[in-house]
Amino acid sequence: MSTPTPAPGAPLRVMTWNLWWRFGDWRARREAILAVLAQERPDVVGLQEVWADEGENLAQWLGERLGMHVAWSPSPAPQRWRRRLAWNGEDPAVVDGLQFGNAVLSRHPLLDQEVRELPGGGDEDEGRTALKVLVDAPRRPLPFTTTHLNSSPAESAVRVEQVRALVPFVVGGHRRGEHYPPVLTGDFNAVAESDELRLAGGYLTPGPVPGVVLVDSWRFAAPDDPGFTWDRRNPFVARVHQPSARIDHVLVGLPPFTGEGSVRDVRLVATEPVGGVWASDHAAVVVDLEP
Repeated sequence: MSTPTPAPGAPLRVMTWNLWWRFGDWRARREAILAVLAQERPDVVGLQEVWADEGENLAQWLGERLGMHVAWSPSPAPQRWRRRLAWNGEDPAVVDGLQFGNAVLSRHPLLDQEVRELPGGGDEDEGRTALKVLVDAPRRPLPFTTTHLNSSPAESAVRVEQVRALVPFVVGGHRRGEHYPPVLTGDFNAVAESDELRLAGGYLTPGPVPGVVLVDSWRFAAPDDPGFTWDRRNPFVARVHQPSARIDHVLVGLPPFTGEGSVRDVRLVATEPVGGVWASDHAAVVVDLEP
């Protein structure tokens, strides 16, 4: 697999997107997902709610078509997600073999990858994990992590404990000056003002790792843009009867004075149907970093 050579001054583009597992018309949706990724051309994208069965893995399917390297992390406890498909009338024989997890696609080789299981809690252990890779980016390695935290609005306390385990994992092994500042992406199922996001950032309240700050990239967006990644304009969201919210985040470590890894631009994509098909119930966040 060939690695693209970036144009001088080209940003390092990172992205996060929840792909809504195998819900709805997933065959049509995966074509829409592919179209969005092909248009945006991220260098690295963290994906959540990725499905896999015995014959196919959605991340691998996308990676082959986009010419990207793939890392995949299945959940150790996918039963809750399988039950939801069964309730929707899916064939139990098919549902029982499905996996659910996180993935990373990268245009550049992956030097390392590691998975961390996160604390459970709430009504049941949802098998949440974090997937960290070290991307062989053109100028220096990029530590990149993607995750998906517990989903119930009432489980902020569980997500706080997950963040306490997550941040040391994200920054572990990071060598300032040799690596880009670490990037943490994912569906946190929590808004920026929540205890769990304040804790993850480490600048509105003391974080899990003293001296570590992870900046919410959306703070660089237009101040009047709410950045709703969970938006009631999407019919899959409207039927849940919850308010619109920004729950998908890209957090970046503090850059050096020279600015490598700082946020140049941030925006939402997949905010409209693609050929009449909503690719997911979530919008995606795209962030351009200074090279």
